[in-house]
Amino acid sequence: MSLCFYGCRPGACGEVAGGARNEGGFDGWNKMDREVVCVAEAERITARQRAILTAVVESYIETGEPVGSGTVAGTMARLQAGGGQGAGLSSATVRHEMVELANEGLLEQPHTSAGRVPTARAFRMYVDQLSGVSGLTGRMLGGAQSGQRGLIESQIDSSFVGVSGTQAMLERTSHVLATVSSGVGVAVALVAGGDTLEHVHFSRLGQGRVLAVVVTSSGLVRDRMLTLEADVTERELEAAANFLNEHFRGWSIERVRAEIGRLVERERSEYQRLLTSVEELWAGAVPEGFGVQTVYVEGVANLLGSSAVGSAEDVARLKELLAALEAKQRLVELLDAYIDAKQESVRVIFDLEEHAPEMAGLVLIAAPARMAGDGRGTVGVIGPKRIHYENTMNAVSYIAQVFERMLQ
Repeated sequence: MSLCFYGCRPGACGEVAGGARNEGGFDGWNKMDREVVCVAEAERITARQRAILTAVVESYIETGEPVGSGTVAGTMARLQAGGGQGAGLSSATVRHEMVELANEGLLEQPHTSAGRVPTARAFRMYVDQLSGVSGLTGRMLGGAQSGQRGLIESQIDSSFVGVSGTQAMLERTSHVLATVSSGVGVAVALVAGGDTLEHVHFSRLGQGRVLAVVVTSSGLVRDRMLTLEADVTERELEAAANFLNEHFRGWSIERVRAEIGRLVERERSEYQRLLTSVEELWAGAVPEGFGVQTVYVEGVANLLGSSAVGSAEDVARLKELLAALEAKQRLVELLDAYIDAKQESVRVIFDLEEHAPEMAGLVLIAAPARMAGDGRGTVGVIGPKRIHYENTMNAVSYIAQVFERMLQ
């Protein structure tokens, strides 16, 4: 499983990967600039401190509570008793090392009398470690982690039995990812303009507001809310949809746009009003430069009801997140900002609030997924920083492979 992750600024977490600078980055840093592996920071701490930090992160992921030195010492003792790497340490020794880790900015103390919790930088280092050897818990349990991975892959395989077609595949993908991760499962597919039109429908929602639904021959369904300059009646919408379905069923998405434009220029009659309406509706339903994009999101309730985000403030923020996910376009923009279809790695992305403030404190674990022809997709999970990284990264990676295999 290859791994990249974003979310560190230069100097905050070690070296920044080099490469040409492109336009469009956030706060002056583009995607390539922001790919970080915390090598320099990892080299500054000892192997014992790294083992302690891993134990703190994994305990915090499991319980959500600040981790004390006694808990870590117990974990290290069990590791030694189980024949794993490392040695048993006294609580005093662990306490001293945790102070050093706090001085390095890897642990923080939420309350004077409480234990320590990992910082965002600690999570990044932990995630980087997962791309190499297994975490401390994995070493303690020997082959249990590989067994867990096999169990997850088996669960994923059985979930896709009998599923066929892009639409069904996307829907099942978001559901499986939400189930496996206890986060928000996301599946996005963008079919290039070469896909052909099967059916279009318009529904009037209110003054100047229309819901456009475009169905393609590949089975994808795109729904988009349109705001028109002039109001249209239900009858006019029906006439526009009938015109498109009768004249352009089976046409490529790109050809439909070009032909409508040509007809508008040519016609100078009562027919003109219909064509102008058709042109505006089609341009809104399928914007130029975009393919037919479909987004499936499932599992927001996992976050709203999760102990990983338990404060009233967290719940209020997640309700904002729910509104953003319902809009879907916001989510597509987020994925486009960070996930490169040319890459083949799972990406763990921190600091989502820089692009979407309502996602502060959450992490995105995602990977590109290949589709037939020029189509492309993204599968991923949005969850709290306390998400089970190893299981989720493995699930995203495997589902991306399943996605590609089934849709080629």
